[in-house]
Amino acid sequence: MKKAAIIGGTGYGAIELIRLLDSHPYIELAKIISQSQHGELLDETYPHLATYVTQPMQELHIQQLIEEIDIVFLATPAGVAKEIAASFLDTSIQCIDLSGDLRLSSGDYEMWYQKKPASEVLLEKTAYGLTEVFQEKIKQANIISNPGCFPTAALLGLIPMLENNIIESKGIMIDGKTGISGAGKNSSAKTHFSTTNENVTPYKIGTHQHIPEIEKYLSQHVEESSVRVTLTTHLIPMTRGLMCTMYTPLQQDIEIADVIDLYKHYFEQSSFIRIRKQGEYPSTKDVTGSNYCDIGAYVDKRTNQLIISSAIDNLVKGAAGQAIQNINVMNGWDEKTGLSFLPVYP
Repeated sequence: MKKAAIIGGTGYGAIELIRLLDSHPYIELAKIISQSQHGELLDETYPHLATYVTQPMQELHIQQLIEEIDIVFLATPAGVAKEIAASFLDTSIQCIDLSGDLRLSSGDYEMWYQKKPASEVLLEKTAYGLTEVFQEKIKQANIISNPGCFPTAALLGLIPMLENNIIESKGIMIDGKTGISGAGKNSSAKTHFSTTNENVTPYKIGTHQHIPEIEKYLSQHVEESSVRVTLTTHLIPMTRGLMCTMYTPLQQDIEIADVIDLYKHYFEQSSFIRIRKQGEYPSTKDVTGSNYCDIGAYVDKRTNQLIISSAIDNLVKGAAGQAIQNINVMNGWDEKTGLSFLPVYP
């Protein structure tokens, strides 16, 4: 049994980690760490955890973690994780960062996050945790950068088509929609009920930090030096769920049956990717509370485009679930361990 700690234990990502780790047979959640609320019981903020989490949240003590813990999940805000993760470089600790601190190059991170980047040594030793695509690198790494929610949905839909030269690398447009939990726990005028209810709002147009992340990992799958995408994200009036609908110029004449076969072949060893039949498309409700990513596609011959829809739960496959999936891969466990549950419906 490996002992785990969650640092940044009061955000939505951390709370979802707690829920999922409860059913993991090989991981014991030993510490929940919060610098802002140490000494408090977690159920004072989240009553649904009453009787489950009985120990107060703790302060961060790096040396104590190194001596007592095997796995660290960093569920901290951007700018915090990179300093903590660096402390584990020469240790046996397996570290999963759910923030964006380790996803980009130093220059891109500084430009898009407006913060000082992680050290080059840390970035070089970090593997990108899109489990279905980078599994071999994940197996060899001790530090993982968990992908963002929009990149998870977008990359899983796009990479198989780019690798097989089905779509062009230029002109990719991504229409992303996420539930309110995607904005985090802290409320604002934009996430107030009276603002979000019966309303759809685009946000961070042209400036979303997931744009360079999507471009970086798409660029690794084409011969050109770089891929550019247009991503427009929208906040929609539901609690959780995320959908990316992608409009991609076709590089060759192809039938939808062949596209579906390519997806199925690409993901045939992947437990959490479900490809829809011809004429069927995913919805966010189909994956709620699960680690699944559902993908559907349509060949629009009139406009010479492949339209791809990719749905995930932003808190599970887009965050905590994928983090646990990566830990499973790192330890040689079945990737489904602790994650084999059906979506919640209705």
